[in-house]
Amino acid sequence: MKQQPGVAAMLRRCLPERYRPIGYLTALVRQRTGDRVHRGPFAGMHYPDRAIHSAYLPKLLGSYERELTAVIEEVCAWSPELIVDIGAAEGYYAVGFARRNPEARVIAFEATRPGRSALERTARMNGVLARLRVGGRCQIAELQQALRAGAGELRSLQGCRAFVICDVEGDEKRLLDPAVVHGLRSAWVLAETHEFVEPGVTEELRRRFSGTQRVEEIRQQPRSARDFPYRTLWTALLPRFYIEWAVSEWRPGVMSWLWMKPLKAG
Repeated sequence: MKQQPGVAAMLRRCLPERYRPIGYLTALVRQRTGDRVHRGPFAGMHYPDRAIHSAYLPKLLGSYERELTAVIEEVCAWSPELIVDIGAAEGYYAVGFARRNPEARVIAFEATRPGRSALERTARMNGVLARLRVGGRCQIAELQQALRAGAGELRSLQGCRAFVICDVEGDEKRLLDPAVVHGLRSAWVLAETHEFVEPGVTEELRRRFSGTQRVEEIRQQPRSARDFPYRTLWTALLPRFYIEWAVSEWRPGVMSWLWMKPLKAG
């Protein structure tokens, strides 16, 4: 017997995307923000029409990884000369930090070709492409070279204010080892840890960096429909889970980040 389509499937066929709940919310946020990050440390940044490997609307809203706002402001106040972004996707951090730190050299690694294309587009939209070097998947040798070469364009590595941000879905265990990549010992490092991919990685990184860095763990905070800033008649009629979707970052569990600064101030 032929199965009849469900109500949701029938609505998707009949309704144009802009009238479907997710399409409507996406269009609403894009219209209200003007395709610029609405608030937060990267407010005003021009943003492309989609995200790579992550939630899109929280980035436009400026609520994406809001737990890190104080860290971002601290980094920008420190004025790093070299910024290395591992797992840059479409450039929320690489371009955001480049805008906030106009004197900094930025090296961004992104494994996927669509991600690199989107990253270059975001950099071009924000006028920072000339200061951004884009690489593919980051290997240990590439990270060593990035820290050496980037610092070499400025001054000695020892005296260079280097900041490394890393979000690589478990590869942080392979890459972030100051015993191997010596430049990490004097860098400020912010790493998202992915316990659901590499169980125990948070404590392993804490152990590796404890001799050279002060290590602080930052944990993800909950999101709710109250975090969505725009209200219309249609948002009032939508089931709450759609509004919660709009501010969700699609995490598989409670995430955490390690914020690591050298014990000897640089």
